[in-house]
Amino acid sequence: MNEVAPMEQFSEKPLVEACARAPVGLLAELTHRCPLQCPYCSNPLELDRVNSELTTAEWQDVMRQAADLGILQIHLSGGEPTVRKDLEDIVEVAAKVGLYTNLITAGVTLTRDRLKRLKELGLDHVQLSIQDVDEANAEKISAYKNGLAKKREVGKWVREFDMPLTINAPIHRHNIENLPNIINFAVEMGAGRIEVANIQYYAWALKNRASLMPTRAQVLKSAEIVEEAKERLKGIMVFDFVVPDYYAKTPKPCMGGWGRGVMNVTPQGRVLPCHAAESVPGLEFDNVKDRRLADIWLHGQAFEKYRGTSWMKEPCRGCPRAEIDFGGCRCQAMAFTGDPTNTDPACKLSPHHLAFVAAAEAESGVANPPAFVYRRMSPVKATAAE
Repeated sequence: MNEVAPMEQFSEKPLVEACARAPVGLLAELTHRCPLQCPYCSNPLELDRVNSELTTAEWQDVMRQAADLGILQIHLSGGEPTVRKDLEDIVEVAAKVGLYTNLITAGVTLTRDRLKRLKELGLDHVQLSIQDVDEANAEKISAYKNGLAKKREVGKWVREFDMPLTINAPIHRHNIENLPNIINFAVEMGAGRIEVANIQYYAWALKNRASLMPTRAQVLKSAEIVEEAKERLKGIMVFDFVVPDYYAKTPKPCMGGWGRGVMNVTPQGRVLPCHAAESVPGLEFDNVKDRRLADIWLHGQAFEKYRGTSWMKEPCRGCPRAEIDFGGCRCQAMAFTGDPTNTDPACKLSPHHLAFVAAAEAESGVANPPAFVYRRMSPVKATAAE
């Protein structure tokens, strides 16, 4: 993703009050439909159906409101966003109002002509996800045939149209040993950025944690591989390396801090502080059909609930990292401890940390992990017309 200027430089757009500065990015989940059935899918357990999705006009209005709010980047996601027939109409409006548009796609439903048209309408960037660069293993992970070959085609089209490309590589037990080849694939595709993103265990991925969890030794080795590649490819490709929380000592600031930099709109129009926020009980999610984005961002109950540090209890409240990691992930605290106000168990100061680590080490040490529980959805044909 291209670097963007600090928010303060965009004085012509209305900035919100200091306690909740305008978000930099908006994740637009256009649909939950997807031809892949990945066992680490981060979408909620209860998917939004196609007949409940926002209309073209409603998504276009979201783009306009995002620009008015001061948002800079729109990440067009899903599911698989290219199954929306009106993707071109949404991209066109987003570009016209000055938003930087990033298409997050598995690529298998794209055609060359459609990508060319999207570029002409103002699409700025493509983020292409891969399951592995070993074809048989990629098919096993995604439950989709011939996907790798299509991804190679899409990568070449992106380069042909002189668009920036990010390769997103979700990493887990079943492909972590192939990381050097995955990095080489990104170089071959001409990517300017690669996300080496170890799976985070929410939603459907949590169902498959015992199948997906790598060992600590594998994670440490992957970190060495990334560091070597960073040095070797300096000036050629940027690396984002996300370690599994289960092997961390300090938590990540979830989404840069709850309600601080990113907002998420679901296919039905619910507005969330993060994509997994619906797993946290007691939150009230407003809908773009009923309330303006700016008002939701500033005053929505779900955004205010864990914004800042006043909600924290010990050991987070008195921690010098309180305004660095903001207590970590509320969804993970809920999933593992049953209380979203608890310290993220990824933190070494959490009373749940040792049990958290032990769960990972026990599951990663199993010689024959259980079979994947695939994410079964309604069939989606691999064609740009769908």
